[in-house]
Amino acid sequence: MKREITFGDKYGPAMAINDQPTATAYFNECVEHAMLWGHSREKAEAIERSNLGYWAGYHDDATRERVERLFNCSHPVFGGLKEKGSPTPAEAFQAGVDAAAGVKP
Repeated sequence: MKREITFGDKYGPAMAINDQPTATAYFNECVEHAMLWGHSREKAEAIERSNLGYWAGYHDDATRERVERLFNCSHPVFGGLKEKGSPTPAEAFQAGVDAAAGVKP
């Protein structure tokens, strides 16, 4: 993984992973990449789970469910799909308004 990489290039491949061994290996690669920026392993794992959950939120529910399960992650704003379901358009809009205003979820 290149040191300088876009979110799409880093997390896009994870959206297509369908099995646990591949997910585990890819997660470790993402964590090692985050550690290049000086993060501890613990912090890097938290960052990567948050970013994977966030990126999965741009995809359909089936992809999001699979990614959340394989990478043990959830969307940092909306929570896990299994627990909270998909946000409504109104909820997503309000989350954007709140983020712009600096309101924490």
